[in-house]
Amino acid sequence: MSDLMVKLQSIDNKAMYSATARENPAIVIDYFPPVGTGKGYTSLELLMASFASCVSTTLLSVLRYKKKKVVNDISAEVEGTVREVHPKALEHILLRLKIKAKDLTETEVRETLIVLEEKLCPVWAMMKGNVSVSVEVEIGE
Repeated sequence: MSDLMVKLQSIDNKAMYSATARENPAIVIDYFPPVGTGKGYTSLELLMASFASCVSTTLLSVLRYKKKKVVNDISAEVEGTVREVHPKALEHILLRLKIKAKDLTETEVRETLIVLEEKLCPVWAMMKGNVSVSVEVEIGE
């Protein structure tokens, strides 16, 4: 497997950074005032986005190509609960998945999510044992 590289560059005199990977557009990372300006994503927000995208893209791939389901769209919302004490890490994530598909049951989605958690989603694997995760599933057409 290839190694991954992300480059981080300071862009102000506080805590704002520009991050790039490969040839993709830069994203802005910052922190809440007064440490930062609050004009970029926080590290925990990026972790939550990474988790949601890892689950969503892997779920979409498995449902479409392995289970041969017609899935038109998967969207996600993620809420994170942050610990009150330092380090102020995530202690719980609620992932809400909205799936547009015909002939797909919640049972099929839940069974696939178990496989994602145990074998396929690297971000979930990294969080396992550190962050509790709840998943809500809504299926519509």
